[in-house]
Amino acid sequence: MKANYHTHTLRCGHASGADEDYVRAAIAQGFDELGFSDHVPWPYASGFTHPSVRMLLSQMDEYLGSIRALKKKYADRIAIRVGFECEYFPDYMDWLRETAREKQLDYLILGNHYDCTDEGGMYFGNARTPQQLSAYVKRTAQGVETGLFACLAHPDLFLRSYRPFDDNCRAAARELSRVCRERGVPMEYNLHDRYIAGITHRISYPHPEFFEIARDEGVQVIIGLDAHEPQEIADPTQWNRATQELDAMGIARLERLAI
Repeated sequence: MKANYHTHTLRCGHASGADEDYVRAAIAQGFDELGFSDHVPWPYASGFTHPSVRMLLSQMDEYLGSIRALKKKYADRIAIRVGFECEYFPDYMDWLRETAREKQLDYLILGNHYDCTDEGGMYFGNARTPQQLSAYVKRTAQGVETGLFACLAHPDLFLRSYRPFDDNCRAAARELSRVCRERGVPMEYNLHDRYIAGITHRISYPHPEFFEIARDEGVQVIIGLDAHEPQEIADPTQWNRATQELDAMGIARLERLAI
């Protein structure tokens, strides 16, 4: 049984491929369930837009309609879910809760990229100091505690810039693990950064020591491809490697999100 709940579309401005290509790739690789969770289009009060990071609000209904049409078309071959990957932006949590209800979203995942807003808030992937790391942990824990999210995506995102994996990182891993365990929110073993390592020549996450701490704290872990192109699903290399790594660490992999 294979499922991936972290799949993007070209609407976010930094992905490629037709929606149906992702579905076909998933079927070819034996996935039983595929969840689309493109970056949510926030209703910025200022009118701010960020077309290289997320779709526009005007694209939301087309996105949902496209995925739901594929769900119907391929119903006898794969289960398809639709939702969004979201940050913890306090000003918009009520809007997100209402939108999830009104649009009948299947699920939401927490991918906490920015500090409270991307209109000017720090990108947590650029965290380099203990203070910046602490801000990431605080805001991400607040997001988990909303109860809105089915999993915490790339919980070790800060390792894109923070080096080395020191006592501050260990404390961050323990605190995020604690809140996820208490709220029953799985952590994602995210494979996208590894997939693009051929371009960046650097692998930041998933970090083994982070997930060893998550294991010791009793957190559930689920693999996420974080696919930004169909090939990330079509190529089984990273998925197979991830299952071997989790087995070696003694982490029992969660196969399905409770959505």
